[in-house]
Amino acid sequence: MAKLEIRDLHVNVTPKDSDAEPIVILKGVDLTVESGQTHAIMGPNGSGKSTLSYAIAGHPKYQVTQGTITLDGEDVLAMTVDERARAGLFLAMQYPVEVPGVSMSNFLRTAATAVRGEAPKLRHWVKEVKESLSELEIDPSFVERSVNEGFSGGEKKRHEILQLGMLKPKIAILDETDSGLDVDALRVVSQGVNSYRERENGGVLLITHYTRILRYIKPEFVHVFVNGRVVESGGPELADELEENGYVKFTSAAAGA
Repeated sequence: MAKLEIRDLHVNVTPKDSDAEPIVILKGVDLTVESGQTHAIMGPNGSGKSTLSYAIAGHPKYQVTQGTITLDGEDVLAMTVDERARAGLFLAMQYPVEVPGVSMSNFLRTAATAVRGEAPKLRHWVKEVKESLSELEIDPSFVERSVNEGFSGGEKKRHEILQLGMLKPKIAILDETDSGLDVDALRVVSQGVNSYRERENGGVLLITHYTRILRYIKPEFVHVFVNGRVVESGGPELADELEENGYVKFTSAAAGA
C-alpha cells in the first residue's frame, strides 16, 4: 500500500520578471491519496490545481515555502525530479512537450529501465509494448516517431497514458488529461487509467474542470479547489452538484472569507 500525504502546502511561483515579487498560489493544501483510490480535484481556472501537480512533481518554477509532501513516509521535497519518478510518482501533463530526435520506443525503454532499476528483457518488452499499444488503440508505427512531435492533442494524451501503463507508478497525477479529447479518445484514455488502477492497485489524483471524464473514471473522493486550497471534500455526489450548480457557491464563499 502506498500513501501520498500533503500537509499545509504553500507554494509560490516566480514571475518571468525576476524583479517582481513571487506570486502566492497554494495557501495550505491538505490531501492524502492511497493505493487503489481515485481522487478528483475540481475547480475553476486559476485556482491552483496545476500548480499542485507541478509542486508534487518538482517543477523548478514552483517554490514550496511551507508544508510537507511525503510518499510512504519519505520526504518528497528532498528528492530530485528523477528520484520522485523512481520513488513511484507519475505526472501526466496538461500540455505534453515535444522531444524532437528521441523516438517513443527509446524514450519508453529508457524510462522503464530507470524506474525498474534494470533494462527490461527485449522479448518481454516488445510483447508488453504491443499489448499496451493495442489497448490504447495507438498505431504501432507511432513508437518510432519522435516523442509527441507532430502528434494531435488526443495522440499526446494517449501516449501519456501509455507511459503510465508501462512505468507502473504507485501514484499517478493526471493534470486535465481530458482536455482536448473527443468522445472516442476520452473513452480510450479513461479505459487506460482504469486498467492501470486495477492492475497496479495504483492511486490516482485526477485534476479536471468537468465531470465528463468522471463518467468513465469513477472517483471515491471529490475535492473542490478554490483560491489555492481545498475548500470542500465529499464523494461522487459532490461532482454532480458542481455539474448542476457550478463553482459559484464556493468561489463566493472564498471571496467573502
